[in-house]
Amino acid sequence: MNIQLPDDRGVLSPYSLIGKPIEATPLGEDSCRVVLSAAHVVANSFTDQDPSGPADVDWEATMAFRRHLASLGLGIAEAMDTAQRGMGLDWPVALELIRRTKSELPDALVFNGAGTDQLEADGARSLDDVRRAYFEQVEAIQKIGGRIILMASRALAKVAATPTDYEAVYRDVLAQCEGKVILHWLGDMFDPALAGYWGADKFDEALETCLAVIGENRDKVDGIKISLLDKDKEIAMRRRLPVGVKMYTGDDFNYPELIEGDDSGHSHALLGIFDPLAPAAAYAISRLGAGDVAAFRRTLDPTVPLARLIFRAPTRFYKTGVVFLAWLNGFQDHFVMLNGAQAMRPLPYFVDIFKLADANGLLRNPDLAEARMRKLLAVYGV
Repeated sequence: MNIQLPDDRGVLSPYSLIGKPIEATPLGEDSCRVVLSAAHVVANSFTDQDPSGPADVDWEATMAFRRHLASLGLGIAEAMDTAQRGMGLDWPVALELIRRTKSELPDALVFNGAGTDQLEADGARSLDDVRRAYFEQVEAIQKIGGRIILMASRALAKVAATPTDYEAVYRDVLAQCEGKVILHWLGDMFDPALAGYWGADKFDEALETCLAVIGENRDKVDGIKISLLDKDKEIAMRRRLPVGVKMYTGDDFNYPELIEGDDSGHSHALLGIFDPLAPAAAYAISRLGAGDVAAFRRTLDPTVPLARLIFRAPTRFYKTGVVFLAWLNGFQDHFVMLNGAQAMRPLPYFVDIFKLADANGLLRNPDLAEARMRKLLAVYGV
């Protein structure tokens, strides 16, 4: 197979697909790591709503992708930032998504994002406003039997004046949680509105507040996901977590090393990149569990350049690359996203993703992927 692909100056060169699609190997129930894929949603391409309007989701395609993840033995982090939460996916539709996943996959390992996004950050006036918003979402998710990921709050980042404010809000919200939850530390590279989270601009100071929250509420904390794209910060925090509290890596730049771990411990996974990498992730972690560390690294290490490309700055637009690969792989019939986010990356970005996905065996039907890449090129006049 041969396709003409442009460089960043528009010069065309022939490219032949070389990858052998990864064979799906489900991860067993006794997995050596907890693996949660933060899953994207599929937009309704026939909606008559403006992109800035309420979310309009293609439920059939969205749920089919979740069945795909579950069939590989992966857990699901539902209604998170990969699903464009707060960036196209509003709270009412997020709750419907959570309900549908719970109904269709009752036996799957699913954690669900509970945040404050029904409260506009500019509309938050007090910590009590933030508490009420968190309480509403926690109650709604628990009412249907869902487990909680306590998402970072833009509203809290706006109104909290001190680290003590964070400690007080988290204390009260965690008291409302019926089971153990996963905390969520999302860096400002993913969401600029979260700058200064935990009441500090410096990592070392923010870390102390976050660890204080975990220590005070350790009976309510299953683990914490941090997405700071800095392996040293994650390892430093991981070494200080209380016994029994898991570190879930959200580092889409360094996940193989962090999941493998070192003499002081390892990270579990809650990753947006494990949406397009799902077959590779399932196979690699099954090999890690079998003691074949070389096969684990041989599978995942070559995917890192692809992940770093998808999550390149401005990092918050990584969802565009995730959904692009879902379209190439036939999980949806179109490349349209909530909030018009398919337009948030340039053509060379898509060309490079296509090449790297092929090289890593992540195009499950190369003929289909090539045909769809041709369609995208035609849109750009190629």
